Amino acid sequence: MTPAHAVSVSEAIGLVVDDVSGSEVRAHIDIDERHHQGSGTVHGGVYAHVIESVATIGSSAAVREQGQRTVGVNNQTDFLRPFAAGRLTIVGRPVQQGRTLQLWQVEITSPDLKLVARGQVRLFNQPRSA
Repeated sequence: MTPAHAVSVSEAIGLVVDDVSGSEVRAHIDIDERHHQGSGTVHGGVYAHVIESVATIGSSAAVREQGQRTVGVNNQTDFLRPFAAGRLTIVGRPVQQGRTLQLWQVEITSPDLKLVARGQVRLFNQPRSA
C-alpha cells in the first residue's frame, strides 16, 4: 500500500534549505536521536545525503537557465567529529563549474562553528529531458 504522501529522504531527516543560488546553498538540520547510529552520534549516511543534496540543489540552480539539471556521479564525504544534538549549518559552494561537469564542496558545522563533516560532489550537467 502506497502512502498518500510519500516522504523524501531529505524530508525524513529534516533538511531545511534556507537560501539557493548557483554559487552558494545554505541549509540546516536539527539533529536528535532519530539521526543516531548505535554509538549515539549522527550516522554518516545522514551527512553523505545532506552533502549530495546541497550540491545537487546548487549545481542544478547554476544550469537551470540553460535547460539543464545535474546528477551526482561521485560523493566523497569526510566525518570529522562526532555530534549528537542541536542545529548543524550546511554551506555548499562550487569549486569548479564547467560545461559538462561541476565540483561542489559542502561543509557542515556545529553551533560552536566546528567542522563536523565535509564533502565534495562531482556532478554531471545533463539536458532536463534526460
